[in-house]
Amino acid sequence: MTRTPTRSRDDVLDAMRGRLTVSCQAYPGEPLRDPRTTAQMARAVVAGGAAAVRAQGVEDVAAVVAAVDVPVVGLWKDGASGVFITPTLDHALAVARAGAHVVALDGTRRPRPDGRTLAQTVAGLRAEADVLVMADCGSLDDAVAAQEAGADLLGTTLSGYTGERPRTDGPDLDLLDELLAACRLPVVVEGRVHTPGQAAAALRRGAFSVCVGTAITHPTTITGWFVDAMS
Repeated sequence: MTRTPTRSRDDVLDAMRGRLTVSCQAYPGEPLRDPRTTAQMARAVVAGGAAAVRAQGVEDVAAVVAAVDVPVVGLWKDGASGVFITPTLDHALAVARAGAHVVALDGTRRPRPDGRTLAQTVAGLRAEADVLVMADCGSLDDAVAAQEAGADLLGTTLSGYTGERPRTDGPDLDLLDELLAACRLPVVVEGRVHTPGQAAAALRRGAFSVCVGTAITHPTTITGWFVDAMS
């Protein structure tokens, strides 16, 4: 049986409501790709006011859970195309066992590598772990299906990456509007939130929480923004 996180589901939601979640991730082969570094990064963003941390990979999730006293949204990226964000039930269970309070997974309608539906994945996870489930969606149809599948949170994470919607320069706030109008679940705006103003705008539009990653925790990309602007 997967161990039960020490925070209740309501406590996790209360902590995240109306506040900033920061994604602490580094890509394979990068200098910061190390669970100890991820944990230190998590401590740094919590010191700055982050209400929750999103982390990728079983070792990183476990390290972050041990390092900070805020809810941890965990996921496991496996692959580079198609469904690769916590793609199977086995991945989801491993993330839960690492201590994540919220398990984020691909919430699209695309085929999953293990042949299970999203609803079957959520049910299988719930049978073993008392965790919240965040569905990373790419469209309104994804979100409606994820809600019916039993997810607890909806994310705009995959907007612009599945072919159903164009990739916006900033967060897809039009998708946020659609989800708020059609769905009853809390919506986390995630994806291309690059400025404080964009994060504040998402909250004003009704987002439950805003998740920022690259603009805070990926110095390689941030450095590239400056280099590109100066050249």
